[in-house]
Parts: sequence; structure tokens; C-alpha cells
Amino acid sequence: MSPRAPLWRALIALAVVAASLYFALTTPARLGLDLRGGTHIVLETRDSPGTRADSTATDRALEVLRQRVDALGVAEPSLTRSGERRVIVELPGVHDPREAVEVIGRTAQLSFHPVLASADSTEGAGASGRAPGTRALPDPDAPGRLLHLGSPALTGRDVKDAKAVLDTQSGNGWTVALSFRGSGEKAWARVTGAAACAAPGDASRRVAIVLDDRVVSAPAMQRSVPCRTGIGGGSAQISGGFGSAEARELAALVKGGALPVPVEVVEQRTVGPTLGAEAIRASAGAAVIGLIGTALFVIAVYRLLGVLATVALALYGLISYAALVALGATLTLPGLAGFVLTIGMAVDANVLVFERTREEYARLPRRRQGPADLRTPLHKGFGKAWSAVVDSNVTTLLAAGLLFFFATGPVKGFGVTLSVGVAASMVSALVITRVLADWALQREGVRRRPGLAGVASGVRVRAFLARRAPRPMRRRRTWLAVSGGLLALAVAGIGLRGLHLGVEFTGGRLVEYATSRPLGVEKARAAVGEAGFPRAVVQKAGDGDIVVRTGGTTDDDQRRIRASLEAHGGTVTVERDERIGPALGSELRGKALIALGAAVAAQLVYLSVRFRWTFATAAVGAMVQDVLLVVGLFAWLGKPVDSVFLAALLTVIGYSVNDTVVVFDRVREMRRARGRQPEAPGRASLTSVVDDAILQTLPRTVNTGMGVLFVLAALTVLGGDSLADFSLALLAGVLFGMASTVLTAAPLAVTLEGRSPGPVPVRTRSGARSRRDSGAVV
Repeated sequence: MSPRAPLWRALIALAVVAASLYFALTTPARLGLDLRGGTHIVLETRDSPGTRADSTATDRALEVLRQRVDALGVAEPSLTRSGERRVIVELPGVHDPREAVEVIGRTAQLSFHPVLASADSTEGAGASGRAPGTRALPDPDAPGRLLHLGSPALTGRDVKDAKAVLDTQSGNGWTVALSFRGSGEKAWARVTGAAACAAPGDASRRVAIVLDDRVVSAPAMQRSVPCRTGIGGGSAQISGGFGSAEARELAALVKGGALPVPVEVVEQRTVGPTLGAEAIRASAGAAVIGLIGTALFVIAVYRLLGVLATVALALYGLISYAALVALGATLTLPGLAGFVLTIGMAVDANVLVFERTREEYARLPRRRQGPADLRTPLHKGFGKAWSAVVDSNVTTLLAAGLLFFFATGPVKGFGVTLSVGVAASMVSALVITRVLADWALQREGVRRRPGLAGVASGVRVRAFLARRAPRPMRRRRTWLAVSGGLLALAVAGIGLRGLHLGVEFTGGRLVEYATSRPLGVEKARAAVGEAGFPRAVVQKAGDGDIVVRTGGTTDDDQRRIRASLEAHGGTVTVERDERIGPALGSELRGKALIALGAAVAAQLVYLSVRFRWTFATAAVGAMVQDVLLVVGLFAWLGKPVDSVFLAALLTVIGYSVNDTVVVFDRVREMRRARGRQPEAPGRASLTSVVDDAILQTLPRTVNTGMGVLFVLAALTVLGGDSLADFSLALLAGVLFGMASTVLTAAPLAVTLEGRSPGPVPVRTRSGARSRRDSGAVV
């Protein structure tokens, strides 16, 4: 190792920490709508008779929608195109999205027509359409009568600007002031000049303003308007007894212009302001308790090295947070949970290095004079742990990448957070921890106390395991039978109980109501039935709220349900509202299956490159078993299977393979070290190697698992109803993953190698390592 390497590592660590401090202190975090409250809407463009809804039409629709949203006065709205036909609209602070959805979703085909005549509705039915381009629409000023309109003289494209104005001079109240552009000025003067030539009281003296086949206003020309000259200056005023909100809405529609193609709401989510605040408080409390538990555990096991690892973990939290805000990532509720989870998972790399360091220290020859240099086993530990650290983190990154590409909404934020967390954990463990440990272990007082430093600890545990020398692979058929029994139980749960798919995968609407008075689920179910939905699924959330799930309801239906609940539960507020169209539900269901299949395939390909196909197949088989066990557990418990559960499953995939890779990496290293043993058959030799590898990595497995379990247990108990199921799935997945390495992956690998033995790797040199050999396993 170069003598300047520690200096360069220290400088890199200092630069990373300084940059992280800068971004953390100067850049505010962007909270998702599920944390700060608001409405998330997904619109999909549809083909019209004359226009195909392609990416170009969607881009034009996006610009129209952006102008409409800006006119609504929503603070910090976000509009982005997703794919060829979809537009994602996020409206922070909008908790009653009915008006917003109505405004931004209307086609808004605006046109100005000369009025040809007025007739009774019975007469107009036969008269409509006599001349080409004419039509009859209801008169807004005379119920029961129709206005016969000529061909449009202007359209919304001719409007330059539209503003809601309070007309106090003429007493018209709220009106919409229009200004025209280009040829629109002359066309407006021409149509108003022709209308001004008609006799007062004649219907032809009016000009109709039509929006989406509805006459919103048909003002008559005042006497001051000159015949044939019309209204000049390129301006007009629409009056129709509007209120303030109606005038602003109409102005927003006119100014934004017409949508080039119709749009349809395929997804709508609304989160109340209190739900997001409570989620932040619950997650923060769970994070503090979980991380304190993890820190105390690491310090108790690794003494001084544990203290240094805790400092490195704190800096890891700073680095990952700074990376998220510097990248402009949006922090969602699953992302917040992922941020907490990755801090627990970051313990893994430290544990791998520390356990390797202890092994290397135990191999040192006993010295009679002077303390041993503790940095030598530390450097060897870092070198030998490198391969396992890289492999385990790559498998987690594969799962995080699939989450980013296949997930939607808040779950995508979890994928981003997990990816950033894995990258930051590599920097924390391999650079910062090493810098701190290098500095501490060269202190004279630390060198004289290797037990206090944590390097000589754990000897009793290893001695106990070496003395008992358990051989789990001798009973591999028993372990495979146990795994098969658990797998059959999980599959039976899926088949008998079925999966309770969330509203994302089935389509429909899910609304969570908070009541001012306690309301039992039976009374709530009766109240929903009284509102006309006897088949609705009514459940009670963990915090006492009422959750109502229906196949598909309108906003009016939702108001009826709310009113019925108020009769029994007092004041009712909507805490969460999710509406998914059936087509989108089917699409998300397909994407979930693709994501799981791609995760399995990606892990298999990567592990086949890093290991022999027999080991790769065994690892992936254990991973699939872990996934099915978690799904089966949720089936037996009747828990919902939604997009957040999918995020937990993909994380379980990464973690399960992570644990197995560490054992298989040790098997590969030990086989290289021992070489081919002519006195023992290849199969028996592999069995012995796998047993030894399991025993040597057992402290790492237990210590890493405990570090993650502290965090997950705190999130499960204290994380609130929003994170309870997510944390439960991860908690079960971690436990299943720890067990499946010994009960499934290792026995399966030994069995497959016995049936299809491959070449046993041997050392290229029989002597000591070369000077440049760092001990890293490649």
C-alpha cells in the first residue's frame, strides 16, 4: 500500500463531508405530496376524431394545462409528461381537488358565433342544422329557448389574454375581460359590427360565446356600438352573473386555450395536511429510536471500532441526505422509510470489514515483546471484504434500479433513496470508516488494548463455534424439506385466502376519513350502505380512521358517503383519497409482475457472472422462496398488496441475495485457498467448505441482521399506519433471508454441485502472496 494512500483517503473524506455540509445547510429538501399534503393527478390524452394523441399532442396539451394551473393560483405546482400520453400534475396544498380536476380536465373548445335567431326549444329541434355550419344551443338567459348560431367567427386561438375583473362601474359584477391577437381583432370588430346593425331586441343583435358546446354568455350589442364598425381595440367583456370563482375559472380556461386532444383522469391521490405531518413525526421518532438501538448494539459488539462506525454512520446520513437535496430528489413517505432503512443496512459493510479484521488478528503470531500493529489486520480485513461488499451492494442496486424504472408516484422516490443510500454507504464504510480506524488503531494506548479496540473481541464466540463444529450440510435434505414445507404453506395461503390487491392494481377508489367522534367499523359500514354503497369494503385504519374502498365512485358519491358518516361520527375530514382507473390498475399490475420477473432475471445473470451457475441458481432459488414466503404471510394475514408492498418485495430480493452472496463469497475464497484435496471427493470437500463458510460468516449475519432489525422494529411499531405494512414486509423478508441462506441456498448449492461438479479453483502460486497482493478476492 502506498504511504500516501491514507492521506489521500483523508482528503477525499474531508472533501465529501464538507460538500455534504454545504448542500445540507443551503438546499432545502423537496417534500412529496404524501408528506406535505396536496393532490396528485395523472391525466391521459385520448385520440379525437381529427387528432391522434401522440407525444406532440401531449406536449401541446401540457402547455395548455400549465397555463390553466398557473391561473388557479396554486403555489409551486408541478406538471411533467410521463411516457407518450400521460401528464402528471402535482398541486401542493390542494385538498379538495374537484374544482382543479374540473378546470384542468375540460377540453375548453372556445368559439364566438353570430346569433341568427331565437326560438322555442320545440321549434328549434326541427330548425337546427338547416344551413351548413349552424347549430342550436340552449339560451343561458332564457330557459326553454334555443339560439340558432352561425359559423364561428373566432376561436380560442384568437384570444391573447383573459382576466377576471370586478366591474363596479356598470354593475355587472364579476366579468371576464378578453383581448385578441392579430386577425382576431378584425374578426371581433366584424362580427360585433354586423350584430350592431340589427334592431334592438332582435336576437341577431347578440354574439354567442360558446365553451365546450355550451353558451356561457350571449351579450347583446349596446346602442353605442356603431353598425358595421363594431367594437375596436381588440377587446371584449364576458358577463353572465358570474361569481368570483366562476370568473377566474372561465378566465383560466379561455387564457389557457383549448386542449388539442381530450384528457381523462386515470389516477388521483389526495393527502390531507395532518396525515403527512403525522407521518413525518412518526417516521422521525422511529428513526431516532431505531438508530440509537443500532448504534448501542454496534458499540457493544465492536467497542472502539463500533464507536467509529457510529460516527461514520452519522456522516453517512449527512452524505445521503445532501446527495438527495443536491440532486433535487423529492422525498416521499416510502423514500423517508428507505432513508432510515439504508442507514441500518449501511452497518453491513462495516460489519463485514470488522469481522474480517478480527479473523486476521486471530491469525497473527503471538508476540512476546511489544503490542501488535493493529492496522495490519485492519488493512487485510478491508482487502478481503471488498469482494463481498461490492457484490452485496450491486444486488441491492439492481433492485433499486428496477423500482425507479417500473414504480410510480411515491414508490419511485423509495428507489431513488435506496440507490443514493447504497452509493453513500460505500463511501462511508470504505473511506470514512477506514480513515477513522487507521487513525485510532495507530494510537499507542489503543494498540496495547486490542480487546477494547474491538479487534480481539468475539474470540469466545468463534472458539465456541469451532469447538462444537456444527455441520449443517450433513442434514441438507432435512433443511430443504423444511424450506419446502414453509413454501407449501405460503402457496396454500395465496391459493386459499387470495391476495388483497390494493386499489393501484385493481382500479377503483379508496378514501380515508377521520371522524371527530369514535366510530365503530360496523356503524361505518351501515352508514356507507345507507349512502348507496352496500358492497363497499369498509375497514378501520390503525389510527382509528375509517377507510372506504369502492369499485368506482364520483366526487358526488364521495360527498354522499361523507355526509352519511357525519351523521354518526360528527365532523368528517378526508385524510387520503386515491382513485385509479381500471386501465391504469391493469397496467400497474402488469408492471409489478414485470419488475419482479426482471429482478429475478437480473440477479441470476449477475450472480452467474460472479459465481458458477450452480451457486447462482441456488441463490436465486432462495430469493424466490423469500419473496413467496412474504407474499404468503400477507395472504394469511389479509394485508393489502399494493405498490408500497412491491417496493418492500424488491428490497427483500436485494437483501436476501446480499446475505447469500457473503456466504458464497467466503466459499469461493476458501476453495481457492485450500485448492483441490485429492484425499477427499469433490462433493465431500465442498460440504466441509460450505459448513466452515457458514460458521465463519455467522457472526456477520447475526450482527448485520440485528442492526437492520432494530430500525425495522421501530418503524413497524412507531412508524404509523402508513409504514406499518411496509415495515412488516421488510422485517419478515430480513428474517426469511437470514434463514434461507442456511436452510435453502447452501444445501441447494451443494446438491447442484454434486450433480454437476465444476472445476475447483486453485491458487496460481503455491507460496506466499506477491508483494502487490492486497488480499482482495476477484
